[in-house]
Amino acid sequence: MYRVGDYVYFENSSSNPYLIRRIEELNKTANGNVEAKVVCLFRRRDISGNLNTLADSNARDFEEESKQPTVSEQQKHQLKHRELFLSRQFESLPATHIRGKCNVTLLNETDVLAGYLEKEECFFYSLVFDPVQKTLLADQGEIRVGSKYQAEIPDKLAEGEEDTRIQEKLEVKVWHPDNQLKDPQIDQFLVVARAVGTFARALDCSSSIRQPSLHMSAAAASRDITLFHAMDTLQKNDYDLAKAMSTLVPQGGPVLCRDEMEEWSASEAMLFEEALEKYGKDFNDIRQDFLPWKSLASVVQFYYMWKTTDRYIQQKRLKAAEADSKLKQVYIPTYTKPNPNQIMAPGNKPGMNGAAGFQKGLSCESCPAQSAQWYAWGPPNMQCRLCASCWIYWKKYGGLKTPTQLEGAARSGSSTPRGHMTRQEVQGLSPFTTSGGRAKLLAKNRQTFILQTTKLTRIARRVCTDILQPRSAARRPYASINNALGVMLVKCALNSK
Repeated sequence: MYRVGDYVYFENSSSNPYLIRRIEELNKTANGNVEAKVVCLFRRRDISGNLNTLADSNARDFEEESKQPTVSEQQKHQLKHRELFLSRQFESLPATHIRGKCNVTLLNETDVLAGYLEKEECFFYSLVFDPVQKTLLADQGEIRVGSKYQAEIPDKLAEGEEDTRIQEKLEVKVWHPDNQLKDPQIDQFLVVARAVGTFARALDCSSSIRQPSLHMSAAAASRDITLFHAMDTLQKNDYDLAKAMSTLVPQGGPVLCRDEMEEWSASEAMLFEEALEKYGKDFNDIRQDFLPWKSLASVVQFYYMWKTTDRYIQQKRLKAAEADSKLKQVYIPTYTKPNPNQIMAPGNKPGMNGAAGFQKGLSCESCPAQSAQWYAWGPPNMQCRLCASCWIYWKKYGGLKTPTQLEGAARSGSSTPRGHMTRQEVQGLSPFTTSGGRAKLLAKNRQTFILQTTKLTRIARRVCTDILQPRSAARRPYASINNALGVMLVKCALNSK
């Protein structure tokens, strides 16, 4: 049973790792199918090398700040498979492509990274990835734990000690409760201030367009901005009503005070509602993508004023009605169909889809274990395979348990990935090469290199093809070979010639 808010695996390809998504909505289509609106989370394999470098730097800073215990290189390699990057990108995918649930949490300084390796199907994220801008940013929901986030409390003044601090720099007095005015007098002054505000809006051309009726102008003049201005006026005039009255209506005309609800145009309000629907209460993104000419304070103030309007109530009712028509949960049966990459069923002879694609006794690309079930992995021309356990790890975590040179080739889908050898180059690394005949590397370009073997190595490869199969042995670093037999055969070949 899958519900809104669950983190799930989606399968979009039989050979690629699962996609990890968070369900936002479950909608039933006209033909009876169920579609899931999901938030996209990305793996390290989905982002560029430059962003991976940035993520590595962020990981090192986190380890230093949180004083993480030392982990092995293999654990570091596997931790990269557990790291995800949140995004603001949404997709709609068929619910039938869901393959299971997983757990995704926001990383904080109290977490121990090695603990994620002990839990199955558990991931973490700390950075937000923007697929359009190709950027990585720290998530704003970071839990601030530690001494550097605590307030610095000054020492208490001793009895009789004078306070040498400058009070004007510490605080500003905006109201003095012990004044000579009584509450009825203050209430009367506030009524006069609202009346002046209504008159000021009647004189202002732009205000008359936005509030065409007297009732709307009076309602705008009754909001908090008028109240704040009236109280400030009393404070600045030492609570003298005559002086405060003349300040409200100076010689040039009545003072007009407008808040964000009046400053914003109708089109700007529509943009804000559209941005709020997309980003939620992420005011930084709302301002950056939709309202860059507004300040962040202006956007925040408008939001809280907008929540007091009838427009907000109407949208809230509309969303409630839509939520009633949407599914709260959906049942997806367990997916039991065989994977097309399966190359050997239990009890059958090894082979790729019935063909003799793999030789008996060869080990997994990720581990030295033998298995009764194999899966084709990587580009087809490389003819690699994984055992059942490593295949499940590949599908869920998007990598191999141990770092290998062939993993980059499988990830890129190319036989010549940058920083990795091609299969022909791997075959050229003969196990009979000695330190005295070390191969010379001639750099051809950044992607490939030429391995120039010694004469003894070339003879060994020709003589031992049928017995030791050095090509297959070079592809399987975990499989053991009889080195003594190979040397003996080479010597016999040299003596015969």
